[in-house]
Amino acid sequence: MTDSNGRLDGKVAVITGGAGGIGRAAAKRFVAEGANVLLVDLNEDALAEAAAEIGSNRVSFCTADVTSSADNARMMEIASERYGGVDILLANAGIEGDVTPIVDYDEDRFDQVMNVNVKGVFLGLKHAIPAIAKRGGGSIVITSSVAGINGSPGVAPYVTSKHAVIGLMKSAAQEAAAAGVRVNTVNPSPVETVMMRRLEAGLDPSNAEGVREAMRTRIPLGRYAEADDIAKVMLFLSSDDADFVTGSVFTADGGMTAG
Repeated sequence: MTDSNGRLDGKVAVITGGAGGIGRAAAKRFVAEGANVLLVDLNEDALAEAAAEIGSNRVSFCTADVTSSADNARMMEIASERYGGVDILLANAGIEGDVTPIVDYDEDRFDQVMNVNVKGVFLGLKHAIPAIAKRGGGSIVITSSVAGINGSPGVAPYVTSKHAVIGLMKSAAQEAAAAGVRVNTVNPSPVETVMMRRLEAGLDPSNAEGVREAMRTRIPLGRYAEADDIAKVMLFLSSDDADFVTGSVFTADGGMTAG
């Protein structure tokens, strides 16, 4: 990690999916740049571990379900009580679902993917926009994916959800601009996270390493992203360096979608 430049001094960030790889990496970056951070996830033990790993008195956590409107309101209230308000939301919580053809996909599982990945973002926007507007404006960054730009067989609900949040972002960017709230998506290629290990195994349980190698060869830079690669883009979009950037899709994919 580079030395801090204080790009988020005095800012308060709420990070959903805060116990996961990208959430943790973003929290480390944000704290290093001067922000107070509230990590949000379902698993309290994983949140406590993430907070201990970051090791700062400017990070705390709360358990919450992003598919619950009451929980989204509560996380904004907790951030305001602990830190005085909210300036940044990283709407980062998400699940991959199953690796199954559309004709065989379980309907309840489809609903779960859409609830977490789309409704969760919608509710985050619903409650974060007014909270951030109270502070005079700020930034919302939504984690989408290269799957939000291209299709992929076997993971149609996930692909659908990541396309959907781009539409949410574009609408929210227009609605919230007058309040000084910027909204953008970050669209990563495969990242070195537990989620990708599950996807690789789901695509070919007998040869997950072969799946990994095939994906890697589709990335011109020749590797998966590290979580910190994505966190650095999130930091830019959350900082005042991006104060004229809203309504945009930021691919962080090593050139994967360039062809």
